[in-house]
Amino acid sequence: MASPDTDSAAAAPLTVRDLRKSYDGREVVAGVSFELKPGECYGLLGPNGAGKTTTLRCCLGLTTPDSGTITMVGLPVPLSARQARIRVGVVPQFDNLDPDFTAAENLLVYGRYFGLGDAHLRARIPDLLEFAGLAGKGETRLRTLSGGMKRRLTLARALVNDPDLLVLDEPTTGLDPQARHLIWERLKRLIGDGKTILLTTHFMDEAERLCARLAIMDAGRIITQGSPQQLIEQHIEPYVVEVFGEDAPGWARAEAGSFAKRCEVSGETAFCYVDDAVPLLAHLAKKPQLRVLHRPANLEDVFLKQTGRDLRD
Repeated sequence: MASPDTDSAAAAPLTVRDLRKSYDGREVVAGVSFELKPGECYGLLGPNGAGKTTTLRCCLGLTTPDSGTITMVGLPVPLSARQARIRVGVVPQFDNLDPDFTAAENLLVYGRYFGLGDAHLRARIPDLLEFAGLAGKGETRLRTLSGGMKRRLTLARALVNDPDLLVLDEPTTGLDPQARHLIWERLKRLIGDGKTILLTTHFMDEAERLCARLAIMDAGRIITQGSPQQLIEQHIEPYVVEVFGEDAPGWARAEAGSFAKRCEVSGETAFCYVDDAVPLLAHLAKKPQLRVLHRPANLEDVFLKQTGRDLRD
């Protein structure tokens, strides 16, 4: 018979209720609540300063919240954070691999922190390296690995303890498209194998590809959550016509309102949101000085509508 902790973890690998955290009188996490379902990838999106990293740190027991409750793999956090982290794998935002070790040694030493024996780890390391696309690289020193290889090794390291929950903090930042796609393929494989993933990312296409559900945070609060398709259908018109060129802002001010339900201007681009693009495209066909891109609405459109287009530092 499964233990109560195992039953709870199967029911909800991570539950967060009314989480709050302030620094210097400023509330950076303001009543955040969400719950992960077993075997899903759940995304936590938001601009810089939205409160994502503080939320993750609280979930992992690295930061003590002011109030709220967190249950991770069936255990209360921060009270039992150390025990909970034994069953969690983490890919931090910045790689913290040991540069003095080989790829295999990084996995071996890290596995010892979980109390795993060397014989067990040495038997497991070839499969982890193969999973990360690093077969044959076990004896390679970190200094000779590319950025993409190091990122994949960090993912392999997060799996060394066969975790119930993976926490990935911007796992593909700084990678070229080929490396990003390889990591996406590996993460999809993990989801297919039943792993539960909490993902933060600034790449909206990454969130659309991987996340069954997600939340968008801003100013410490969750402002909307649901599946990517649900959020697109609920918050944005179905089509976007992007109009480019020096004349685009002036055209948008003078004429876009006759065709678009909403129009936002950023630099020399006007984003026109429409239910039916045909009349607008026919109009723009008579404006050869303007360049046009017609596409379906996507998660990035939702994100920008909810959080604004202003740059965050």
